[in-house]
Amino acid sequence: MSSKALEGVRILDLSRVLAAPLASQLLADLGADVIKVERPGTGDESREYGPPFLNDSDGNPTSDAAFFLSCNRNKRSITVDLASPEGQEIVRRLAAQSDVVLENFKTGALKKYGLDYDSLKAINPGLIYCSITGFGQTGPMAQKPGYDGVFQAMGGMMSVSGLPDGVPGGGPMKVGISMVDILTSLYASSAILAALHHRDAGGGTGQHIDLSLLDCGVASLSHFAMSYLVSGEIPARRGNGGYGGVPSQTFRCSDRDIFLTAGNNVQFARLCRALDRPELAKDPRFDNTAGRICNRDALLEILDAVFATRTAEDWLARLDVADVPSSPVNDIADALANPQIVHRGMVREIDHPVAGKLKALSNPIRLSETPIEDYAPPPLVGEHTDAILASVGYEPDAVAALRRSRVI
Repeated sequence: MSSKALEGVRILDLSRVLAAPLASQLLADLGADVIKVERPGTGDESREYGPPFLNDSDGNPTSDAAFFLSCNRNKRSITVDLASPEGQEIVRRLAAQSDVVLENFKTGALKKYGLDYDSLKAINPGLIYCSITGFGQTGPMAQKPGYDGVFQAMGGMMSVSGLPDGVPGGGPMKVGISMVDILTSLYASSAILAALHHRDAGGGTGQHIDLSLLDCGVASLSHFAMSYLVSGEIPARRGNGGYGGVPSQTFRCSDRDIFLTAGNNVQFARLCRALDRPELAKDPRFDNTAGRICNRDALLEILDAVFATRTAEDWLARLDVADVPSSPVNDIADALANPQIVHRGMVREIDHPVAGKLKALSNPIRLSETPIEDYAPPPLVGEHTDAILASVGYEPDAVAALRRSRVI
């Protein structure tokens, strides 16, 4: 049995920035051999998305931004000028020996280089070719550029995030992290795995995967969109409040915020006892889930006043005893120091050729038979160019000639 779930799968990654590189990193973590194709000299433009930049072992900043480091571990890097005929031939040779090509160029951009799906399918009929673009391969906006924040705005995510209109700080709000990019990376990895299974179980047929960030952003609306489709009412913004059971939101204690959810009648009764307000669980306005949702404002006004009387530590201790799901509202430093997160090994040290030691997030997938154990550092620009070219038949003299002509 293979020690890696995707042992033997080769992915040719022509992508850059976040959504697609994050997808290929996930597959690399699972054991796929990911060859990252970068521009000669500068590499993936996200290497420049700093500060902060990685420091070398002497404490001096390097040219690799933390942004790049977040989504490119466990990959090999080759530099290739895709605009040159020689560079295009390199990519074709690699594609002929790959299972997957992943790209996020503007719709149609690779066709002029003979590196589009139809061209590469002709030399490798079993190829899975995944295109990630802002708006997809078809439609009136297919040629438009876009970034995560644009899709949060256009796809409706911002409209349901933030405080209600009419209160201080009210209005639509972007999710802090690049949520559409991250969600798209998960859809992409799932789609690639499904296409690989179909090919290997169904007779060797490859296929083209057309993924749109806008589509993925809209899909992420999930139960919010379904609420609108069922009722015809646009969901209201509720700040740090949830959209299901009540209460499910932040509360300000005497010193800081906490978050709790009492998602059913049993949990709500436990919450009321922990707050020394057991009568609330019997109040006809609040004694069932639908009642608490309909009388949300009245209930939250009562709870806000109660929580303001004690510190977060006091309330969290009581809620823990009562088995009510709750947490302080942590910043990233607090979160990464949480004993449970430490126990689960969600931060690890990676040996890096320039920095010495590099702290990085772990992959959260836990597989019993094929555990994720290898964490190679994000590659330096073109670090593996010679070895990769040798693997597809380029002799040292030919590699030297390509380097002199700046194809690599």
